[in-house]
Amino acid sequence: MPESADLTALRDVVEGPLAEIAVRFSRLLAEDWPHQALVIFTLECTGRPRKVTGVKEIADKVAIRELEAIKARVEPGGHLTTTATLGGTTRTLWAVRDPGGTLLVLVPRASRKRFPRPSRLAEIFGIVATSIRQQVTQASPDYLAESRAASSERARTIVEMAAAHETALVTILTALRSTRLDDQRARHVATDSASAALVALRSAHRTDLALSEEQAHTAFGRLRREVRQVMRHHGAEVEFVAPPKDGRPLSGEVAHAARAMTCTAVLAFTTQPELTRLRVAWTSDETALHLDVRDQESGDLDVAGLRLQLDGRAKTLGATVEVDAVPGWGSRVTVVLPFEPESDRSGEAVLSELNRRELEVLRLVARGQRNKAIAATLGITESTVKFHVTGVLRKLDVGSRGEAAALALAAGISAGHSA
Repeated sequence: MPESADLTALRDVVEGPLAEIAVRFSRLLAEDWPHQALVIFTLECTGRPRKVTGVKEIADKVAIRELEAIKARVEPGGHLTTTATLGGTTRTLWAVRDPGGTLLVLVPRASRKRFPRPSRLAEIFGIVATSIRQQVTQASPDYLAESRAASSERARTIVEMAAAHETALVTILTALRSTRLDDQRARHVATDSASAALVALRSAHRTDLALSEEQAHTAFGRLRREVRQVMRHHGAEVEFVAPPKDGRPLSGEVAHAARAMTCTAVLAFTTQPELTRLRVAWTSDETALHLDVRDQESGDLDVAGLRLQLDGRAKTLGATVEVDAVPGWGSRVTVVLPFEPESDRSGEAVLSELNRRELEVLRLVARGQRNKAIAATLGITESTVKFHVTGVLRKLDVGSRGEAAALALAAGISAGHSA
């Protein structure tokens, strides 16, 4: 990649849709870092932590547990050439880990074993990783809707898969441990194999659920560090009131939204010239997480501006926002962020215009599937899927797949619901 073209080409990578950033980044790197496949692994994107492109035999098989293992080998801010399992096969890999924790993995072409200019790649990837974090923090309603649909379906699938396979493996173990089997050695080997598989399955289950959920107390700990960074040069005293450690876990989208909305409010409070003390609190009940940011200062908060910043995310996640400022008394922001989106059955009237095939396509869109995957699931061509998606968007009077997914979820056509 010529130096003179760096900034223009890199701008094209970070400006496009987040879901396709791996494809754009792969094109950028193709000349200087020839590769068969590229993977970006980031916990910021809870719905789709893997962003993969390249040779189908590799891209379709990349597992989160493989990426976790690779990530553990690379120091934050570091890079290395390593041999590790990716896509079920041991390969030579080039890996870069951003200081923020985002991982880049390249599978080099067979003729290119030496890692060319790894420090240069780390610099370029640092900008891309920062862009990803910013896009997630400032996520559009479309992205949030698609991400929430994808992560919800992912968590449901993980639970069902784990339950089914665990039952099967326990059954096998019970049979193999039976004294009625004569071949003791065969029984011993089979028992060890099944036990190892059961442990691996439970481990994968815990790892994947950890990506979909976060304890409220842990999320608040991350928020505390972010707020302290923001307030480092301000001088105001900040009081933190954390949620209980035994509270309900948060979905990835709720945790990210809670931190982002709280930080947005804190930044708005810092614009008040008389701010000397700030209180940041999270509490929860059975249905929602409650965010509370307040001061006892001049009451000069820009109410309209802050509400404008918070309303887009709040609308997508079904949250309610109240912003109050009383001159000479103080300012307060409260957000009620529901753990689960409310089901708006009024949307069913709109969905009633869809035929059965369009409902099937919409259900899969709500699961975060792209056209190719939908075609394979329904046994139809990709062009037919495009035709049905266009029809769905037209009948629902929406402009994107994310809006369609949000309508489907609001109307009760959940990721696991049969259309």
